[in-house]
Amino acid sequence: MAGLRPVHGWSRWMVPAAGLVLVVTSGCSSSQARTGVGGTAPPPTTARVAPVSDWTTFDQNGLRTGVDASGAPFSPATPAWTSRVLDGNLYGQPLVATGRVYVATENDTVYALSARSGTVLWSHHLATPFDPSTVSGLCGNITPTVGITSTPVIDTARGEIFVVAAVQVPGGASHHLFGLDLFTGATLLDEVIDPGSVVAPAYELQRASLALTAGRVVIGFGGNYGDCGNYHGLIVTAPEDGSTPSTYLVAGLPGDNQGAVWMGGAAPVIDARGDIWVSTGNSAHTSHVSQYDDSDSVLLLSPTGALLDSFGPSDWYSDNATDADLGSTAPAVLPNGLVFAVGKSRTAYVLHQARLGGVGGQVAAFANFCGNDADGGSARLGGTLFVPCSDGLRAVTPMTSAPAPKWKTGSGAHNSPIVAGGLVWSIGDGTLYALDPGSGAARVQFSIGASASSFPSPSAADGLIVAPSATQLHAFTGPDGLPRPPSPAPATG
Repeated sequence: MAGLRPVHGWSRWMVPAAGLVLVVTSGCSSSQARTGVGGTAPPPTTARVAPVSDWTTFDQNGLRTGVDASGAPFSPATPAWTSRVLDGNLYGQPLVATGRVYVATENDTVYALSARSGTVLWSHHLATPFDPSTVSGLCGNITPTVGITSTPVIDTARGEIFVVAAVQVPGGASHHLFGLDLFTGATLLDEVIDPGSVVAPAYELQRASLALTAGRVVIGFGGNYGDCGNYHGLIVTAPEDGSTPSTYLVAGLPGDNQGAVWMGGAAPVIDARGDIWVSTGNSAHTSHVSQYDDSDSVLLLSPTGALLDSFGPSDWYSDNATDADLGSTAPAVLPNGLVFAVGKSRTAYVLHQARLGGVGGQVAAFANFCGNDADGGSARLGGTLFVPCSDGLRAVTPMTSAPAPKWKTGSGAHNSPIVAGGLVWSIGDGTLYALDPGSGAARVQFSIGASASSFPSPSAADGLIVAPSATQLHAFTGPDGLPRPPSPAPATG
């Protein structure tokens, strides 16, 4: 289905009558409301020195290193602002660009806030979110509605933010890819991306964060908590111009299903060639005589979704039988030519990028790397990975030998980490922690309140650490102070 695609820029301009002066303001369109409402403002005398930087995708870049590009210090870090309560639960990682912080809710609303003050500059309620109670027998743990669950992605060259929203339709749900203007929130694209009769959209959950490659938005689908219904793991790559998407189906053999692409909310990894790396969950194939079906695996795909290579553990089918899938984290693609992967089975695998090796093709493995499940995305500083095990972050330097952890934090930090100001930042049990990267010891911590998501993650850009709680954003700044005011809209059209 082709999407709405006005020429970029003209959707927010009018031709003035002769003799009149046209004045255009950045920050609020007529369809968006409530500028300057709520939140706690920063001290007015705080200065800005640190370089400007953006955080336009989950974990900052396509390789998902999770490292703040500005290099701003955060020792000491102090509270800067807390947003007003937003209109729904927050599941995605906040994004930062143009001096604005962007976040989306389970009420299908996208917000742009001033990075300097936390003031809402615009908000756009896209559609009526999906109510799971309207579908008999549907499982899940996102309530009361399912709207925008994944982290959006920003294309700064286009001045556009892309989000996927679950939308209520008679008898179920549909999934729309929206493109919104960064400066006004105006709709530039609205395209239904459910792949026809292949799946039942109400049973598909779009949980994995969005990614960009080769002019396409990369979208991962899985199922709801409880694995009910006949769903399939999907990778949809949708051109940014609204033309026809491509779809790769996981666990697509006759009678097969499941194989979620969800990765604890992390994003597909995009390598230097533009190829796509994902990990997948358990499928209906649970016997040693079952045919391998790309479940419980690391997959490499082209930008158009063609399968290029794969890896699966030798016991992939028994992992499937016990819901111990590899797909609860994103694979880490490393500069030394290796790939690191760990999931619910707690076994960590090291793979060769050049040849993943198929079933049982790992270079090395380490049993019980995590003491419990691993969920989300790892951050990387140099050769060290910081891995989100649910019983505490682990640090590891993957080589071709068994990847033993260097340390495990005991602070309570365990969700998808990032690196900023030489510290590792992670959320656990309503607290934002800053950890020493060499030892895992907590250097500072801030109470931010309970999260709606099982895997909340902060971001860092423009001299800020921004962390989500259930319905609010909390920003912290270092000694360089607050960001500059948001940049104006470009004079185009």
